[in-house]
Amino acid sequence: MAPPLWREIQKNNFRKLDVLAKFLELDPKLIGSSSRFPLNLPTRLAQKIAKGTLDDPVLRQFIPLNEEDIAMPGFTDDPVNDASFCKEDALLQKYAGRALLITSSACGMHCRYCFRQNFSYPEKSDFAKELVVIEKDPSIKEVILSGGDPLSLSDRALGQLLTALDEIEHLKLIRFHTRFPMGIPERITPELLTMFAKLSKQLYFVIHANHANEFDEEVFAALKSIQKLGVPVLLQAILLKGINDRVEALQGLFEGCAMQGVLPYYLHQLDKVKSASHFEVSDKRGQELMSELRKRSPGYAVPRFVREIPGEKSKTPITF
Repeated sequence: MAPPLWREIQKNNFRKLDVLAKFLELDPKLIGSSSRFPLNLPTRLAQKIAKGTLDDPVLRQFIPLNEEDIAMPGFTDDPVNDASFCKEDALLQKYAGRALLITSSACGMHCRYCFRQNFSYPEKSDFAKELVVIEKDPSIKEVILSGGDPLSLSDRALGQLLTALDEIEHLKLIRFHTRFPMGIPERITPELLTMFAKLSKQLYFVIHANHANEFDEEVFAALKSIQKLGVPVLLQAILLKGINDRVEALQGLFEGCAMQGVLPYYLHQLDKVKSASHFEVSDKRGQELMSELRKRSPGYAVPRFVREIPGEKSKTPITF
């Protein structure tokens, strides 16, 4: 059987820096090394990047810059302390009533600020041990599918997992966290939509994007096909220096999504992962941006500005 279209598209992701530099008309000397965290950029996103500059807001999210080599105090391999919350190899539980399933180590793209880029991912699994833990704990009402990216799984593997979760009586919600549609919207296949439609649990679909330039008509059409099933589609973003640390950029992102029925959920403060210090924006600046955003935008287009503090019972709002 031939691989699905989205897999064929994924094979054409940019994975070599010299090839990407040539495509973007960049001097390779201005680019850092991707040996520590491999380059992985879908062609769709690469085509949206302005040529001949390192200042493009899409490019800066995915291409290694020389600033990654600058070691900064407080920036670590595991800034959110994932390792201490593992209940099984692929199951994390940080908050009451919710558990997070690490579905895959693979992603549709590699973001340079990824807080899980150093995570010790388990070997490929059928999630049998993790499902037993969830089934035996009636306090777990929601399972969050993360990774990596859950849409990296084949429809067959994902279908088996969703069926198993759907059969656990005390579960009420299944939540996807994914970046895949931003680069390969073809991943939202008819088979996947049929799978979603058959679920008896409430499904939430959370996408991750940081700038309005990441979207196009096909991306929104793919998300609309999910919304038509009655599945809420939410957006979470990260505040990133040189990418969206201007009120105009945030307004364009959040209002652009809200106009398509994709509601802004969280604006995260950067998780301090090693080699990502050049993305950091101060809390004060972030709060100034949020204050200005509230003056310009309707409430439904203004997310909560939060950070993750290991050991806290929820995401922590950043307020002054």
